[in-house]
Amino acid sequence: MRFRKNARLDRSQVEDLRGRRMGGAPVALGGGGIVTLVIVLAVLLLGGNLGGGGGLGDLGALEGQSAGTGTDPSENLPHCQTGADANEHEDCFVLAVVNSVQAYWEKALRNYEPARTRFFDGSVSTSCGTASSAVGPFYCPPDRHIYIDLGFFDQLESFGGSSGPLARAYVLAHEYGHHVQNLTGVLQRASNRDTGPQGDAVRVELQADCYAGTWVANARSTGLVEGITRADIQDALTSAAAIGDDRIQQKTQGQVNPETWTHGSSDQRQSWFVRGIEGGTPNSCDTFRGRV
Repeated sequence: MRFRKNARLDRSQVEDLRGRRMGGAPVALGGGGIVTLVIVLAVLLLGGNLGGGGGLGDLGALEGQSAGTGTDPSENLPHCQTGADANEHEDCFVLAVVNSVQAYWEKALRNYEPARTRFFDGSVSTSCGTASSAVGPFYCPPDRHIYIDLGFFDQLESFGGSSGPLARAYVLAHEYGHHVQNLTGVLQRASNRDTGPQGDAVRVELQADCYAGTWVANARSTGLVEGITRADIQDALTSAAAIGDDRIQQKTQGQVNPETWTHGSSDQRQSWFVRGIEGGTPNSCDTFRGRV
């Protein structure tokens, strides 16, 4: 997966908060406050405890937290101007993915409202509370931002994920899937977030995986992506498998407890990602009907 060299990048869709000191002690957020791709994996990698249902506590959204930065997004990432820059620099790559994913959703979803991605390191203040890098990439529904510490990609690879470009793009596309769910009311309707392989928590995550697949199917039409190969898709599937609840539990606990699943098994995550690619539209992604 590579970007068209002359494609122009829209830097206003990303805010770079790296190197800025954020107030408050970093905490791992649980409950319904944030929606993540691999929150359990990231906590485990940094010394957390899986425990029952993820062991992340139930802090939920913390009221009154400040999320504003007072910065002009157009001043971010001055070295990221074109697709050629995206092919060379990791932060420009993420920006290009964000641009492409949102270009897709602007066509696929009526009245789509863009969401910014914020880069941070260490910790960050959001409308869902103050989060540390330990929570991994996440979407905060109240402020409609995606947050990511770019060091996460190295952590994912060390846990069995792929370092391939589409594997990294899958992470961002999944989080924008949660933004779409927020805009369409899915997150509100599935707010009970019950666990287990057929629970709402898993269905929300699998739908976001499927939405990531629909972007893959349409990536070339956004004008930024040159093309996606079978090898690229296999890289993304490798990462989807690596972050299945069953794979994580087996690796960290030596046993699998399906009743505590919050993101779905490796097979479920791969299957719904492929359904999105093959179906090519959001209509292919109804994870709330029948078994998943």
